[in-house]
Amino acid sequence: MRIMRKLWQLVRASLSGDGQDYTGMGVRRAIVLLSIPMILEMGMEALFALVDLYWVARLGDAATATIGLTESLLMTTYCVAWGLAMGATAVVARRTGEKDAGGMRTAAGQAVLIALVVGVALSVVGTVFSTELLVFMGASGAVLEQGSAYGRIMQASNVVIMLLFTVNAVFRGAGDPALALRALGLANAINIVLDPLLIYGIGPLPELGVTGAAVATTTGRTCGVLYQLHHLLRRNGPYALRSAHLRRVPAVLLNILKVSAGSVGQFLIASASWTVLVKIVALSGTAAVAGYTTAVRIIIFTLLPAWGMANAAATLVGQNLGAGSMERARRSAWLCGHYNAAYLVVAAAVFWALGDPIVAFFGNSPGANVHAGNALRIIGLGYVLYGYGMVLSQAFNGAGDSLTPTWLNVLCFWCMEIPLAWMLAVGMGLGPNGAYISVAISESVLAVLCALLFRRGHWARAQV
Repeated sequence: MRIMRKLWQLVRASLSGDGQDYTGMGVRRAIVLLSIPMILEMGMEALFALVDLYWVARLGDAATATIGLTESLLMTTYCVAWGLAMGATAVVARRTGEKDAGGMRTAAGQAVLIALVVGVALSVVGTVFSTELLVFMGASGAVLEQGSAYGRIMQASNVVIMLLFTVNAVFRGAGDPALALRALGLANAINIVLDPLLIYGIGPLPELGVTGAAVATTTGRTCGVLYQLHHLLRRNGPYALRSAHLRRVPAVLLNILKVSAGSVGQFLIASASWTVLVKIVALSGTAAVAGYTTAVRIIIFTLLPAWGMANAAATLVGQNLGAGSMERARRSAWLCGHYNAAYLVVAAAVFWALGDPIVAFFGNSPGANVHAGNALRIIGLGYVLYGYGMVLSQAFNGAGDSLTPTWLNVLCFWCMEIPLAWMLAVGMGLGPNGAYISVAISESVLAVLCALLFRRGHWARAQV
């Protein structure tokens, strides 16, 4: 009973949104307080995809494939958003660790400015060429017929995605992950309510089919961004950004871009390999793509909470380096890695034991379910090491050393994963299973290399 009471007090403290000095408390307590809202936040981000998939899968394989192909295209946006988010987290966390409130606000304003400019550019280009991009990804006639409007709306929402990710990264870097969680909670609640209403035309609302999923998701995310901006700009709040913070400050802006560039490169490299994997899987037909889409959504649902732990490591590394404590930064990263690996071992075991009923829940065709179940089991084999790889990659980024994981991604994804996937899937005739095997192998190698380089300690000398 006493243990449960202490655990509940920790949960309440982590979700309270009260200011915490994570550099002055025990490392384990700091990890728990940061990780709980960050894990829940990442779970909330995954919930968007799973809710859409649950309702859209009942419209058929073409509708499911529409989401899969569009999400693959949006990976470019997600990569840029994640990369910018890492740059924002690293710089804001370092200023927070240094107790430089003015520097933190300036960094936050410059990150928002970059997100706006880049997001608008991606929205314009993506909307104009949305149909051509689907054709490039190998969309069938049925997918184009059902999914053109879905693709346009999702591409138009790029600016919203950029702001949502970036502002939440500012909150995390400042040690306020509970606020980021509330923003995504609001966005998800709206999406959950609107999805069935707009997809199936319940009540007075029109039946929009797969397009309704795009409208619901974009509406929810937009409301989440408005909530974020309210807290970011509130005069009596901890951030209280003014117009001066949003005007261009070249030194700070370039600093964020410098750190972000490597992080963007990491995610673009990884997403490019996933895009190639989709095209390899698509050689086996629409059912294979639908199954792959379902599996990826489920995998993302399990990995995003793990990303929450990795983000906690990035914040702790950045803040502790700002406070001049390398040893606390190093210990924080390794402890987060241990916890993350333990969680992902459990997730992999669930995939093997319950993979088939899990994928059947989403209502795809039997053929698609076979592909999805195979993907879960095979990719899950790499989860043990991947738990460490995720955390240590983010620890490099949180320290401002985004170059090291970038080159590791080039080596493991472009030089290993893609050629191996093609050889196994096409050359050896393993089909989609060959692509899944290549993912498990390359992610495991990446984790080992990250661990070896992290032990050298060069990351602690990065200037942010």
